[in-house]
Amino acid sequence: MTFVDEVKNAVTPRAALLVVGVLALQLLFIASYVGALHKPKPTDVPFGVVAPQQVSAQLVGRLDGLPGGPLDPRAVSSAAEARHQIMNREIDGALVVDPRGTTDTVLVASGGGSALATSLEKITREVLAGQQRTVRAVDVAPASPDDFDGLSSFYLVVGWCVGGYLCASILAISAGSRPANRQRAVIRTGVMALYSVLGGIGGALIIGPVLGALPGSFWGLAGLGALVVFATGMITLALQALTGIVGIGLAVLIIVIAGNPSAGGAFPLPMLPDFWRAIGPALPPGAGTWVARSIAYFRGNAVTGSLLILAAWALVGTAVTLLLSMRRRDTDGDVPGAATARGAEAPGTGATGTGADGSTAGGSTAV
Repeated sequence: MTFVDEVKNAVTPRAALLVVGVLALQLLFIASYVGALHKPKPTDVPFGVVAPQQVSAQLVGRLDGLPGGPLDPRAVSSAAEARHQIMNREIDGALVVDPRGTTDTVLVASGGGSALATSLEKITREVLAGQQRTVRAVDVAPASPDDFDGLSSFYLVVGWCVGGYLCASILAISAGSRPANRQRAVIRTGVMALYSVLGGIGGALIIGPVLGALPGSFWGLAGLGALVVFATGMITLALQALTGIVGIGLAVLIIVIAGNPSAGGAFPLPMLPDFWRAIGPALPPGAGTWVARSIAYFRGNAVTGSLLILAAWALVGTAVTLLLSMRRRDTDGDVPGAATARGAEAPGTGATGTGADGSTAGGSTAV
């Protein structure tokens, strides 16, 4: 056997295609993470301005005209209203001008990402430095001292996502990536649901009571975890039902390559490039990270949209998985009958056979 023949035996055409696919995922991984995170800078950050009427419009215009467009400023009626909007995650910070003194206040929320809070403080200091005014920062929603840079919620959601698609992958490849029938698909869905509940509770237990890294409702985080795991797992099962083993790669593409760098974890969404900022909230890691931070630091506010996104992933994944399993069962339903018919017509497969001399004799069925 020649070396070329050995290569053909060692690497089948199917394996070669899968290797090319893995190479593409590897390069996309590098491009996505480096592209999203190599140069973070705030852009169009929702930012409130609380100032006397005669000063407010001028200050909003000045902040809006900063080079690079870091802020999207808007006038806010009072400091209390600015705090309310920050806690409802409508704005990420606010400048409160003191008309009777020279020290103004910038309201930030490090629970939504300390990198963004630091950037807002720096920008306002630079803007007001030329007016002989100083700025003091007040953290309206401070991150936990045990939650460095506000990253714990992001890593928690990443862990849930990884568990979701790995569990689904194991369920699929253990007995074929495409569900053979509706019963098997229902069983896999049930196992995925049970695993999701356990994963959600386990993650909330570790991040809260065990490590004390993230405050907020234990059961709120556990419920979020169950939804994140189930949504990720079911969309993985659906992709495998559609494309077979390639579905695992597609799940990695959606969750890991596109989802993680755009989730607003290491750097909040307003600091990411436009493409990643646009797709992040619509993918499970981004939606999950937003809700986890809201539960931990923003009294559970502004979570409806992200929860609906996660629910949509879960429902679509479940529906596609079950529908494709029913379709395949219907498609394969005639195969046993066809095999039986072919077996009845095949020579030597009946209960009797014809010998070489033309005589007939009983014989066993050939397999």
